[in-house]
Amino acid sequence: MSANSPSWDQAVLRPPVCDAWNDITEEAAYQLASCIVLLGYMGGSGIFGSLYIFGLLAPGYFCYALWGWLSACGLDIFIWNMLLVLACLLQLAHLAYRLRRNTIPEEFDLLYKTMYLPLQVPLEVYKEIVKCCEEQVQSLVRDQNYAVEGKTPIDRLSLLLSGRIRVCQDGQFLHYVFPYQFLDSPEWESLRPSEEGTFQVTLTAETDCSYITWPRKKLYLLLRKDRYIARLFSSHLGYDISEKLYSLNEKLFAKFGLRFDIRLPSLYHVLGPASSEGESEDCEELSPGSGRASISEPPPQPPPPPPAPRPRASRPDSDLLGEDSTSLVLEDFAELPGSFMDYVSEGEYMK
Repeated sequence: MSANSPSWDQAVLRPPVCDAWNDITEEAAYQLASCIVLLGYMGGSGIFGSLYIFGLLAPGYFCYALWGWLSACGLDIFIWNMLLVLACLLQLAHLAYRLRRNTIPEEFDLLYKTMYLPLQVPLEVYKEIVKCCEEQVQSLVRDQNYAVEGKTPIDRLSLLLSGRIRVCQDGQFLHYVFPYQFLDSPEWESLRPSEEGTFQVTLTAETDCSYITWPRKKLYLLLRKDRYIARLFSSHLGYDISEKLYSLNEKLFAKFGLRFDIRLPSLYHVLGPASSEGESEDCEELSPGSGRASISEPPPQPPPPPPAPRPRASRPDSDLLGEDSTSLVLEDFAELPGSFMDYVSEGEYMK
């Protein structure tokens, strides 16, 4: 250090006083650089705010470097500002990489906003779910089968994104599958992870459809690894199956036009499988150890004769009840003894 240069104490505590201010202002490159840097520091937070800040600081420091090289003729000014420009460019590259990594396709983004965002599912968790289906969107053309009854194995779980799927069994229409509903939720819940089976219904595309699908084994591994995702799928599948059940409930109506809840014991009695005669005989038989107790009991009375079959009336107009020609009518069960049709109303049956 030369003798004429001031020490650090003198520079900080007793700085030199300017004798006179320079009347000549700096050139346009310096003024432009100062304006750009000022605008750059007015950016916000987050990824887009950082993109704005570093996107303006880089050209601002570059203008400072040009001013130091052309006007101030200072090599140190030029070098330092070029290093700042390089640092800003590296930050921009890193932010662009993060933004690209966080971007998901449009179909999956709409799915997230429709099904997962209302449940406040974190985006990182949703990416794990999307990664399991390999971020691929499958398609079905009109009248193409997704599954055939008794032939297609149950080896996946699919969610409809667009279009409409018709579900039939033995040629009879059951219900539709609409966007953001699972195609095979009942089949998924009907099997254990170690079991195999085939579809009991036929699913046919009524329009051009798109859907995503998770392979069964791969999804089971994900559900076993992450309990939060397992609970999430459990709630979605339960809600989806209940929606399908209530859509079937819309197809049940009596001849006098009243709709019934599928949870009522009356409809369970009507639609449930009738017990065979062999099973009823087994229930009446007693064990050898209880033979003495059965002697003192009075003999059971014979059951009352079944009611005479009623003449069937014409079915109600489907247009008035909002049903199609394939609707399930409770008149088909009117001849069954003890069915709901033997009672005038639900109140009498519940008594």
